[in-house]
Amino acid sequence: MKRKWFGIIVIITGMMLTACTAGHSQQTPVPSTYIQNKGSDTIVNLALAWAEEYQLLHPDVRISVTGGGSGTGITAMISGTVDIANASRQIKDEEMQAALANGIEPVEHVVARDAIAVIVHPQNPVDHLTIDQISLIYQGVINNWREVGGEDRPIVRLSRETNSGTHVYFLEEVIRKGDKNNKAIFSADTLLLPSSEGIIAEVSDNPNAIGYDGLGYVTEHVKVIAIGTQPEGPFILPSIETVNSGAYPISRDLYMYTRRDAPPVVNEYLEWIVSPEAQQIVSRLGFVPIIQMSAGK
Repeated sequence: MKRKWFGIIVIITGMMLTACTAGHSQQTPVPSTYIQNKGSDTIVNLALAWAEEYQLLHPDVRISVTGGGSGTGITAMISGTVDIANASRQIKDEEMQAALANGIEPVEHVVARDAIAVIVHPQNPVDHLTIDQISLIYQGVINNWREVGGEDRPIVRLSRETNSGTHVYFLEEVIRKGDKNNKAIFSADTLLLPSSEGIIAEVSDNPNAIGYDGLGYVTEHVKVIAIGTQPEGPFILPSIETVNSGAYPISRDLYMYTRRDAPPVVNEYLEWIVSPEAQQIVSRLGFVPIIQMSAGK
């Protein structure tokens, strides 16, 4: 009799454990989908904001965002170690060929626009410069602020490091003025800094410094220079409006690169990034949304 009751207890206990296990399995979250996103330091704060918002909307997706520079992100995409490469410049021909040789076909996505702000210390009396003057300053031809209407002070040149897309853009479009035959380079005494925040910090501390940075990183601790293409002006300050109208001469597209055969979750994320909802974040962080850019064309 005791054995009979023992057997019944074992069966009931087993049924209870099975029920508990089944109930527990039903409550287990669906495994997350992981997206790796790496590259441009200009875009990193924007990419982080996008990732945070998207994960709230899609709790099953996890997005890792890191910086390191446009070149670093594109190299990682070429090697197949990231899903999305952020870049503040277009992919180079040699990078495209390296990707194709590795069996990866990059796809370009324009995700926002940016103005490159030329910045000085707030106490610097210079408030406008031409593209030619900025080019000569960074080539080391103009070395004293007195030569461009300022005080008798040496000019301290600041730049992003060479793996930065902003560095490449500034070299090609400002120092070389968009001329592919121009071989001008940064002056050898230009100080190379590893981050956008580093440029802002150094300019805010050094009355002799000049630097450049994405508009989204500019703070009240530096002064933004108005830029002109002619000595007589007009001289234009960077803003969403002046970028969209084409009046501000130093602006660019910002990119994300994926592979042609990217997983659907990556393509869905990119589709969301160019939606009105996500482009509101672009404006909030001081960049230029592509929707407004398209409307202004």
